[in-house]
Amino acid sequence: MARNKYDIDETLQSEFSFEQLKRLYSYIKPHRKDMIFTIILMVISSALSMFTPRILMTIMDDYIPNKNIRGIVTISLLLLLFNLIIVVFLRMKIHITTRLGQNIIHQIRSDIFNHLQELPFSYYDDRPHGKIQVRVVNYVNSLSDLLSNGIVNTITDLFSLFFIVAFMLSINIRLSLICLLGLPVLMALIFIIKKKQRVAWQISSNKSSNLNAYIAESINGIRVTQSFVREQENIKIFNSLSNNYSKAWMNAVRLNFLLWPAIDNISTLTTAAVYTLGVAWIDNQIPGITIGVLIAFTGYIGRFWAPINTLASFYNSLLTAISYLERIMETIDEPVLVKDMEGAAAMPPIKGTVEFKDVCFSYEDGIRILNKVSFKANQGESFAIVGPTGAGKTTIINLISRFYNLDSGEILIDGIDISKATIKSLRKQMGVMLQDSFIFSGTIMDNIRYGNMEATDEQVMTAAKTVCAHDFIMGLENGYYTEVNERGSRLSAGQRQLISFARALLADPKILILDEATSSIDTETEILLQEGLSKLLVGRTSFIIAHRLSTIKNSSCILYVDGGSIQEMGNHEELMKLKGNYHDLFVSQYEFLNESTK
Repeated sequence: MARNKYDIDETLQSEFSFEQLKRLYSYIKPHRKDMIFTIILMVISSALSMFTPRILMTIMDDYIPNKNIRGIVTISLLLLLFNLIIVVFLRMKIHITTRLGQNIIHQIRSDIFNHLQELPFSYYDDRPHGKIQVRVVNYVNSLSDLLSNGIVNTITDLFSLFFIVAFMLSINIRLSLICLLGLPVLMALIFIIKKKQRVAWQISSNKSSNLNAYIAESINGIRVTQSFVREQENIKIFNSLSNNYSKAWMNAVRLNFLLWPAIDNISTLTTAAVYTLGVAWIDNQIPGITIGVLIAFTGYIGRFWAPINTLASFYNSLLTAISYLERIMETIDEPVLVKDMEGAAAMPPIKGTVEFKDVCFSYEDGIRILNKVSFKANQGESFAIVGPTGAGKTTIINLISRFYNLDSGEILIDGIDISKATIKSLRKQMGVMLQDSFIFSGTIMDNIRYGNMEATDEQVMTAAKTVCAHDFIMGLENGYYTEVNERGSRLSAGQRQLISFARALLADPKILILDEATSSIDTETEILLQEGLSKLLVGRTSFIIAHRLSTIKNSSCILYVDGGSIQEMGNHEELMKLKGNYHDLFVSQYEFLNESTK
């Protein structure tokens, strides 16, 4: 998948193979009884409809010349019964196939979404989120018609062709061979354009993915767009991407439409040949050729090419679906790089000792972010991590929760290598507040309870009071049951951070990880928050990243990280005496704050 770019086409990691169609069948297999039942209904309907031209032939050649009125009425009632049965069966088929198709679509979409829940941060770090979303929604939806009607109709039409050819041959072999002469021409055309069609639909899906990625990015960044008056530039980019998608789609559809005119032309030519030769043979009194035979045969010719047209439509749908199926299966096959190793055991109740041993890590090959980082945080200690932007501070705390795999080294919690513990049992015992304070749509109560779904309302309120969020929450129109929008757009940045903080604390973790937890909180609230934290951190091991150095002065240990390694380590007093990087950073920040208050 394209990396962080909405204007770069996706490239598939592997070519299409029929194994993917087999995997698609695995979704159909649980519903095969319904599908077989529907196919039986449609085969019976098709067989009944095949009698119509044959009955008309009997009427023309036997009943009308013999003035058999009773026979005509009887056979007409029989045709009416056949048509009623066909209508009932068709209604049942529509109901079953619609339900069946949507159930399959739901299962495929569920499998993709479930897999996305397991993929590591690295998967989302270097992919446009819009290109991920389009696979879950648009691409899966594109399979809907194929699964709901295409397969059943195709199998039914194959049986219909068998019945039609059988009836045609039973009536007249000569006329049947004339009709079948058009098939080799059609097969040659399909063979010529099939590869072009698949490539065309791949390109179309690429352009659709690009457009979706840009729309998602634009919506997420709408405040920045309007702040910098970038609307017109964004519209130009959107129009360019939309035009590219439109051209790609039109090219793909143009190739699809080549089959239908070809089928119509071949059908018209063979029908004309049957009429021409049939009339000539009647005039020459060729045995077995009568007016009734010719009328019946022309009826079968129309029925013969109708399922051919449906099969061609299914072929087009299949080629279209394949281009989407490839990307769907590619997403499902995306390896879960961070997963439980074989034989992993549940993490026992954590006490809180955390140790890094020569930890090396890189997001990309050859670009080392952490280089042989080693330190030990004992139970109940608070470790602050400071340093310049891009030094690796957030990476360190992400590795504690095992959001990424190490290149080398070990991370031990209570002496246990976390790579040998199950991820769920590890993360369940940690409280994490990342730099991005994400708020979900729903109530504030639900957002805080996200950290512990079994927590009572009273426990939620206690957590909110601890982080000084209770007062502003109670000031909202419905208190804890106030509905907030996605990403918490109705709340200030500071309020969102306090709610996220309460969410982390509600998990009652033995290890607490705070990434810029107070960056958007005013000074007055921060003082209150520090009071609550000082009580909460007792008996818990905590890791705190903070640019405001005043908030971490009382930490048990401060790590100054730069260039992927720990440059200085000690408490505030020890590092100030060193007069090194931490000292310079603290003094410069202190002087800046003094200047800003003058």
